[in-house]
Amino acid sequence: DWRMQVAAEKGFDLFGANEAAVGALRTAGLEPRGTLTALLEQADVVVDCTPKRVAAENVTTYRAKGLKFILQGGEKHAVTGHSFVAESSYAAAVGRDSTRVVSCNTTSVVRTLTALKAAGLLVSARGTLLRRATDPWESHESGIMNTLVPEPAIPSHQGPDAQSVDPELDVVTMAVKVPETLSHLHYWNVRLTRSSTREEVLEAFRGSARIALIRGDRGLGALNAVKEWMLDIGRPRGDLYEVALWEDMVTVRGDELFYAYMVDNQAIVIPETIDAIRAICALEPEPSRSMAITDASLGIGRLVAAIRHEPATIA
Repeated sequence: DWRMQVAAEKGFDLFGANEAAVGALRTAGLEPRGTLTALLEQADVVVDCTPKRVAAENVTTYRAKGLKFILQGGEKHAVTGHSFVAESSYAAAVGRDSTRVVSCNTTSVVRTLTALKAAGLLVSARGTLLRRATDPWESHESGIMNTLVPEPAIPSHQGPDAQSVDPELDVVTMAVKVPETLSHLHYWNVRLTRSSTREEVLEAFRGSARIALIRGDRGLGALNAVKEWMLDIGRPRGDLYEVALWEDMVTVRGDELFYAYMVDNQAIVIPETIDAIRAICALEPEPSRSMAITDASLGIGRLVAAIRHEPATIA
């Protein structure tokens, strides 16, 4: 389809999953370089983004060829035995044969709670997720209209999934599917270790370059506005790699914290995947150095600096 055509125009080599797929690519006027077997002969590490449960079947092939591999969050933690969010579990991934980059929502949960944990503030967290209905490129074929669909299980899978990254997290999530595809929206109620202040909490969030504090009173009060901002500043595909957390909504009452944020389902795991490659290939043993390199390449620090009206200082 058009996505393969764009990839070819950008200079990417195309391969088919099997001979039939190679034939289909040729019929479409494209020039594949061979099958998956040929691709794996050239690979140092595989980032498998196939639909959930498909990658689990590919793992046998990767292991037989001695290839390192990274799976996406639709696969079970048990397939790799390690789940990845750079700010939490990078060190444990260094030199491993494989890892699993968790889903967009789970990534945001771990990022924000890790920031609070690092500041010595986190006891427990309860979150409600408003999930986009389908992937944007499929919204003409699937999704929902004129309704909301609550996920029947409490906790929803994101809470236990966050615990696969950090078993120490006391976290429960609930989720509802909503009729839009721009991003996800989270609301959180967190129990703190002690009475705190709004500024102390904001300072904890500022400790992560991958959390961008935004303000609704500066025109960024809705998901579409934030996506338009990303397009206007020239982010590829309008990608928001950071958790966009509303600074002006953060509320602290004694030892209770309340906040909300936006998750770009197509973008947030991109820096995580880059760091995961570095980790399992043992290219950089120090998590902070890997994240600094990734953030600089994607302009993450520049976005945070722009929000704070500060000069960007990325190492």
